[in-house]
Amino acid sequence: MRAVDLASDCSRCFGLCCTALPFRRSADFAFDKLPDTPCRNLGASYGCGIHTALRADGMTGCTVFECFGAGQHVAQVTYGGVSWREEPGTASEMFAVFARVRDLHELLVLLQEARGLGADVDDLHDRVAAFAAGDPATVLSADPFALRDELGPLLDATRRAVRGT
Repeated sequence: MRAVDLASDCSRCFGLCCTALPFRRSADFAFDKLPDTPCRNLGASYGCGIHTALRADGMTGCTVFECFGAGQHVAQVTYGGVSWREEPGTASEMFAVFARVRDLHELLVLLQEARGLGADVDDLHDRVAAFAAGDPATVLSADPFALRDELGPLLDATRRAVRGT
């Protein structure tokens, strides 16, 4: 995957982070929101109704969240541009796939950074990318915890090599 594929593009998403993910009232969020429930600020066209005032309205958590391109990937590639509103029967699965692809894309970002520092991560990168690019069943079969366990020693070796320790 190219780095551009791992950059968020909310204009190509179905408000997946605003719907799939929960949050609790805190310093980062002005109110509680249950998982798999649209945020009350999510508009009909999947845009945020208070986007320009998120921080002022107590929604700082929204301004710092990064999906690493998972939103548009799930919306446009995995589900072919058909939203959970258009096909309500896909909503639960789509939200679970979004969360998993977000985890996988985060791993891909780390792997790309390690590759840029000279680490040999191609095998793991290709396996993670294949999970992320798969159909919903393939995506959901990925174990991000096991993949992170594989990534840890690679990142540690990269750190030692870069620091000369």
